[in-house]
Amino acid sequence: MKTAFITGITGQDGAYIAQLLLQKGYRVIGLVRRSSTQDINDTRLKWLGISNDVELVDGDLADPSSLIRLLQKEQPDEIYNLGAQSFVGSSWHQPMLTAQITAMGVLNMLEAVRLVCPTARFYQASSSEMFGLIREPMQKETTPFYPRSPYAVAKLYGHWITINYRESFGLHASSGILFNHESPLRGREFVTRKVTDSVARIKLGLSNELKLGNLDATRDWGHARDYVRAMWMMLQQDEPDDYVVATGRTVSIRDMVNVAFAHVGLNPDDYVKIDPALFRPAEVDVLLGDASRAQEKLGWTPTVTLEEMIREMVDADLARLASAAA
Repeated sequence: MKTAFITGITGQDGAYIAQLLLQKGYRVIGLVRRSSTQDINDTRLKWLGISNDVELVDGDLADPSSLIRLLQKEQPDEIYNLGAQSFVGSSWHQPMLTAQITAMGVLNMLEAVRLVCPTARFYQASSSEMFGLIREPMQKETTPFYPRSPYAVAKLYGHWITINYRESFGLHASSGILFNHESPLRGREFVTRKVTDSVARIKLGLSNELKLGNLDATRDWGHARDYVRAMWMMLQQDEPDDYVVATGRTVSIRDMVNVAFAHVGLNPDDYVKIDPALFRPAEVDVLLGDASRAQEKLGWTPTVTLEEMIREMVDADLARLASAAA
């Protein structure tokens, strides 16, 4: 039985990769940061029905000693570093925290791996936000980066330090440059889930408007279930590498909103309001990924369309709200 160690296990990607690994017969250990003010938020693990199947251990990406202690004890075969301050908008308000966790947390993990389990295979969650002010119409592994937020800058450090440790110390360390990927497990602070949750509330008569910022920004959106499968596939390769994971299709926020409202038979023009306060200080207008390397070397292709995903998310939010009201 292989052992996998996951940081960020209580997040969207962490929950889905845990589910996938359990299905493949892994022992799954998840890093969680304890707080005196609230219990562990394991709602995503419970939603997937796996909360009793994973082992949760205390630690913190900002505390290298805790990482060394845990990796020394568990000696995992595979490590998925998904933990981060992951909301772009918050990174302008918490730039130092974002740097400490999203950037330096990667270094802390890599150093712990190098010291106590150097044969483990390591996955780093890089981000399409690193491309920022795009330098090519479609972004691939060799496209120059131009980050446009503190989050993207921090992710870029994590990406390059992973490459550096791979080349300097021979670690089997791969990065997935994942474009936007969503699911019913997405947090409500992200625009897709904000839209689907609001649409469900409007349909059920619990709300009468949806406030959004830049409707013309476009993104390459896929489903998190597809994208965590690519993560696992990267760590099964003989040689580590970096891969763009994307659908190759870009859709505007406006069109995504239209899909969500159409699914419940409502007209978005009756409910959507533009709020200037929701525009970013520096916007990333277009992201469109070229996943040719992942398709050719990993044999990976996405299976869920944006329309299917948004409908699934709206249905999940309708079910959540109906259950809460019961």
